[in-house]
Amino acid sequence: MSLLDKKDDEIFKIAEPIWDNLVKSSNTKDYGSFTKDFSSQMLYGANEVELGKQWANNKLLTNLSNKKDFLGCIRRNGYVTVVIKQTSNTIPGDFLGRLVLGVEGNLVKVFGATIF
Repeated sequence: MSLLDKKDDEIFKIAEPIWDNLVKSSNTKDYGSFTKDFSSQMLYGANEVELGKQWANNKLLTNLSNKKDFLGCIRRNGYVTVVIKQTSNTIPGDFLGRLVLGVEGNLVKVFGATIF
């Protein structure tokens, strides 16, 4: 079964440890852990200097809470976008997370990740 054929709850089970790692490693500014599930395409654009600038200039990215709610999945062009409601430990309100998953080789990899 391909990633696109999986039900939302099956995709959430795949996405949860990946998202949890992104949250944890973003909070600790750990580049190696943060990028460990990235596709080769994502690694090309996510160099350590640029991520360091983002972590230094955006308080949200280093203060994410463990509290999250998976809202749904969008399937398009060979990828699954997981939509997540995320909170911060220091900034009030809810934030929207987006995790784009795809298959590279035989592994599920991150092809996009944003929070706003």
